[in-house]
Amino acid sequence: MTDRNIRLESAEKRAVEDQEVEIVERKGIGHPDSICDGIAESVSRALSNLYLERVGKVLHYNTDETQLVAGTAAPAFGGGEVIEPIYLLIVGRATKEYDGKKLPVDSAALRAAREYLNENIPELDVGTDIIVDVKLGEGSGDLQDVFGEETQEVPMANDTSFGVGHAPLTETEQIVLEAERALNGARYGDDHPELGQDIKLMGKREGDVIDVTVAAAMIDSYIDDIDDYIDAVENVRAFVTELASEYTDREVNVEVNTADDYEAGSIYLTTTGTSAEQGDDGSVGRGNRANGLITPNRPMSMEATSGKNPVNHIGKIYNLLSTHIAETVVAEVEGIRDLQVRLLSQIGRPIDEPHVADAKVITEDGVTVADIEDEVVAIIDRELADVTDITRRTIEGELSTF
Repeated sequence: MTDRNIRLESAEKRAVEDQEVEIVERKGIGHPDSICDGIAESVSRALSNLYLERVGKVLHYNTDETQLVAGTAAPAFGGGEVIEPIYLLIVGRATKEYDGKKLPVDSAALRAAREYLNENIPELDVGTDIIVDVKLGEGSGDLQDVFGEETQEVPMANDTSFGVGHAPLTETEQIVLEAERALNGARYGDDHPELGQDIKLMGKREGDVIDVTVAAAMIDSYIDDIDDYIDAVENVRAFVTELASEYTDREVNVEVNTADDYEAGSIYLTTTGTSAEQGDDGSVGRGNRANGLITPNRPMSMEATSGKNPVNHIGKIYNLLSTHIAETVVAEVEGIRDLQVRLLSQIGRPIDEPHVADAKVITEDGVTVADIEDEVVAIIDRELADVTDITRRTIEGELSTF
């Protein structure tokens, strides 16, 4: 048996899929909060790679306090304009000098932010529609000490904190997650330039009826009149309805842009594809959790995952790792209906040795916790031993943090 403190017990509740009411939300990549998450994480990867290239190891930094102040726009059929630009401030701490050598930290951060925006929010003209600023201070000496020495094989936890993950996703969770990814991806978004990247989905299941509410920003330069707009809305509704049928046999009702008032001329029309152009501010960590969803039916960590250092920052590593562990266990062990994994750190303790790794499981009929305990504990132990792979995968961009 492992020396790690791993606990497995039966969850004294019904699986989320079996509960009467379920609520699931996802903020798309163009939502102001998600813009902050995306830029913070892009800057994080850029700094990690800068440090690896220049000094051979990742130095102390965190960029998880990025803030967005909304601008002002005047959208109009056929194309409007941004009146007052969005302002985005990259805030955090970073090591700017190592062994007497200055490092171009701010420049790397600005370049990463610009590249992220150009790739993900293409209608947003960086430097004109959005102003990006950076204010990265030096890190705390105490935390830099905790960050660890070069000879350390496993880093020490930077904080006493926890991460939480779950698997498998319910049908409602899958619909909400995959619909936004498809709308903003090659399956739909690439062929529908009128659809902006600011897409928010809210799923609500009552019994066997799933209602999905979609807020979809439309881009004015691709829409000539109200009829074009109505067609664009209907296309989104039809697509999400069809996609939902791939994940459930339940009844699914989809509504799009429910605040629209066609008679009053009030519709969700934007110039840039994001509500950040018109009064909607944003912050890192205020949106999706590490698995890409907001799930009030399940325990969640309040930690922001995006932008944190991937070497020893528990707010990042344990949220990603707990999700990975839950998914891995469910994929490898038969008979699990619902699994929740919590990892608690203790500052200064090796990150592969959590203060406790706590798993709560709901088994299928005919399967007991005792039947699967040894297998589940062995997988958790194995994945904890390989915790530094989470760092590698995060730096290389293999793992999404929001």
